[in-house]
Amino acid sequence: MVKIMSIRCFIAIEIENASTLSEILKVKHYLESLDLDIKPVEDENVHLTLRFLGHISLSAIELVKKILDSIAQQTSRFEIEVRGLGAFPSYTKPRVIWVGIGKGADQLYNLRKTIDIEIQRKSLREVFEDQHEFSPHITLARVRSFKNINSFYELYRRYHDYCFGSSSVTKIKLKQSILTPNGPIYKDIHVVELR
Repeated sequence: MVKIMSIRCFIAIEIENASTLSEILKVKHYLESLDLDIKPVEDENVHLTLRFLGHISLSAIELVKKILDSIAQQTSRFEIEVRGLGAFPSYTKPRVIWVGIGKGADQLYNLRKTIDIEIQRKSLREVFEDQHEFSPHITLARVRSFKNINSFYELYRRYHDYCFGSSSVTKIKLKQSILTPNGPIYKDIHVVELR
């Protein structure tokens, strides 16, 4: 039997403004110093996921590239504001700690909606079906247990409405995620430039 190769991948945007990214990393590093039981995202992996695709075949990847090419031709560049520290499902019982998006969230919702519509239109059934409503955010860490969680509450109170800065969205990236014992390695498979 022939095993069809599949690749674990997702569609993302990265924070292109260096000083905004630096502000995000500053808070992430502070979070890491709090002796919480967390698994932080590696600095080089900080991004905003537009759509997680899961393990998909090479032929599906080619279709996703075409979808992104087409979306890029119709989408103008825009600005996002990175604002606020929060957590899923709630800041009192955090499982995922993130920074949010203020201005520009509507454009991100529209991009995600267009991607979902095109995935359905192309009948890409092997693509992971997202159970959660899309909520634009940048994951900083996953919480393993609530050890010392009060120190996170204090950080949340300080940063829940903090403006980290803004950043232009000029590219959308299709990324491969290679899982390793030391954390995932992300590789760009396809990059499209917005108009």
